[in-house]
Amino acid sequence: MDTKINEQFLPLLLGSDINVYGMARSFHEAYGTISEAHGAGQLAPTKYSKIVNVHTHAGFSESEGFMRVMRELMEQYKDDPRKIILVPCGDGYTELITHNKKELSQRFICPTVDAKTQETLEDKAAFYQTCEKYGIPYPDTLIITKEMVEKASSIKLPFDFPVALKPSDSVEYLDVDFEGRKKAFILYTQEEVDDILAKVYQAGYTSEMICQNFIPGDDSRMRVLNAYVDQNHRVRMMYLGHPLLEDPTPEAVGNYVAIMPDYNEKVFNQMKEFLEKIDYVGFANFDMKYDERDGEYKLFEINLRQGRSSFCVTLGGYNLAKYLVEDYVLETPFTETTYAKGDKLWIGVPEKILKEYIADGPDKDQAMQYLTEKKYGNTLYYKEDMNLKRYLLVKRIFYLYHDRYKKYFRKK
Repeated sequence: MDTKINEQFLPLLLGSDINVYGMARSFHEAYGTISEAHGAGQLAPTKYSKIVNVHTHAGFSESEGFMRVMRELMEQYKDDPRKIILVPCGDGYTELITHNKKELSQRFICPTVDAKTQETLEDKAAFYQTCEKYGIPYPDTLIITKEMVEKASSIKLPFDFPVALKPSDSVEYLDVDFEGRKKAFILYTQEEVDDILAKVYQAGYTSEMICQNFIPGDDSRMRVLNAYVDQNHRVRMMYLGHPLLEDPTPEAVGNYVAIMPDYNEKVFNQMKEFLEKIDYVGFANFDMKYDERDGEYKLFEINLRQGRSSFCVTLGGYNLAKYLVEDYVLETPFTETTYAKGDKLWIGVPEKILKEYIADGPDKDQAMQYLTEKKYGNTLYYKEDMNLKRYLLVKRIFYLYHDRYKKYFRKK
């Protein structure tokens, strides 16, 4: 822990979820830093913490309310000699920074892409066009518009069932609510597809929906790649994770709850070239799945920030906060890209759930070995930030997963 460097900067984290706590913990582990977080509300993962101070603001998730608070903070810190680093921890906050980056950069360090790049990569329909341009494999895809659904009683699909269905604009979809809503759907019949599409657009969603050929296999076929790209568009670090299990809760589908380290130079080289060609900046988080039919890893999406489970990178020996500080505070010159080789299993649920729900096979055997050898950890259990209230809260967060899996888990 280098506490002297701590005097040179201050992290302003945007949000209050587990992603925020993971970044606050990374800063604290590396430098002893107490982070400041600003969000629209107080979420459980950051409650009763002494390593992050959470400030809540009404309307903070909307542009007007966000910029009102940010201008107040710019005034508050105008004479502060420290470098203030803005770290978005959600898609909405990333979008708000990118669309106001010119003004925010007058006082804050904003390690994000510009608004044009954000719009191209965040919108999944535009993202897949970019993948096509740069030769990045992705699943067979049909882009469905609101107009198509309104004109036809049924949407004809160019591939067989099952299919995956998800919104192209995940930020707009956050405010859309209807019976049976999920972050993403796996559907097995034409009737299911037509029903969900009708509900989505009747609920007020206006952007495209993405329908894709479902890549066979359980959660252990997934991979998640975390990367850090510096202010000069050089990839400094890449960490490949091997998810073994996802959260089955409808509103949390796609959130990983167990990730063990992996290593694949073909994937590293391919995504490094992609990130540098598009002049990327900041953290990037890619979801992909191995398709045994052609031996390719197919890209699903990119998050223009670290992911909610990206603490697996810090846990694996590659502290996320250090990359920001070395780039923007210490201005350490780029030397080479680190292709990380982690050594710990990251978990987000009780061990009992892993033992019961991870699919049997070599991957599960490896995960169980990590548990046996005590080579594992999670984001929320941090001994340097534990008190009775926080301990009981974290225990409850983990306990609730038992009912979620009993109610919602289905084999894929």
